Amino acid sequence: MNPRFFASDNGSGIHPQILDAIVAANQGHVKGYGYDIYTAQAEAAFKAQFGDDIAVFFVYSGTGANVLALESCIRSYEAVICSDMAHINTDEAGAPERFLQAKLMTIPSVNGKITPEQVLPILVGRGVEHHVQPKVISLTQSTEYGTVYSAAELKAFGDLARAENLYLHVDGARISNAVVATGISARELIRDAGVDVMSFGGTKNGMMMGEAIVFFNKDLARNFLYRRKQGMQLASKMRFISAQFSAFFHNDLWLQTAAHANAMAKELESGLRTSGKIILTQPVQVNAVFAIFPPGVAEILQQEFPFYVWNEHTNEVRLMCSFDTTQEDINHFLTRVNELIN
Repeated sequence: MNPRFFASDNGSGIHPQILDAIVAANQGHVKGYGYDIYTAQAEAAFKAQFGDDIAVFFVYSGTGANVLALESCIRSYEAVICSDMAHINTDEAGAPERFLQAKLMTIPSVNGKITPEQVLPILVGRGVEHHVQPKVISLTQSTEYGTVYSAAELKAFGDLARAENLYLHVDGARISNAVVATGISARELIRDAGVDVMSFGGTKNGMMMGEAIVFFNKDLARNFLYRRKQGMQLASKMRFISAQFSAFFHNDLWLQTAAHANAMAKELESGLRTSGKIILTQPVQVNAVFAIFPPGVAEILQQEFPFYVWNEHTNEVRLMCSFDTTQEDINHFLTRVNELIN
């Protein structure tokens, strides 16, 4: 049996109900490239969440979703404003800059988050031909540090984007966890805040693969069919991505699984705090726990429970919980921690 990973929620398997949906879709022949009943049902499921006047497209990967969503908003002489911690800046091997042929303008973050006030100084020089022109604000929800933008915080960015003729993009690789953390609907959290386009993640919350690009500003979706094909993100057997999203939304499975992962992270946080010897570096809002262990402890734990060192300079580590993390997993980990630090 494989050890439980705390390294990433990508390490978990496929939720049984989603796997069942894939098997159910594996019957007979249907049209390829999304012209099938499964994709139509998945699109309807997204519209039930966000409203009928959206456009949604399915792709393979989170990086593909981010790049194509941003490409719909930007020209080569324009720029994307984002956190210095943003996935598009740190973990996509330069894919956004390569394929957008545009600049990323990064802002120092606090607990993974940035503020509208930090954006304003970057907006100088617009209309001057010597300067790159800021055009998109990209936020990660939840952030790379497991923190969450509230609806009010997102709306402040939406208001700024409207006032300054910018677009607002959300990288929602872990949007399920963020929605649960805020306690409001996805529509209230994202669409009502003024977001133009979102990368909607499923892989980190129990899907085998697949992400969605959701356009709330449908003008940006014009000709997206061609962008997706040219961007190598058009699945020929689209039904196997689409069927997963239908199962994802059915009876709020996506919220149940995210709530469980978040709850397991809270259990882990609580157990680590009681030791008195472990520093919790970030607030635990979703399914991520960031901690600094006493010297030598993390290295031993990693051999038994794989996880990442997040900051090599401070020895801060990241511990991720998933839809299938169990209380037994948490207890086993905490027992071993206590053996090593006492």
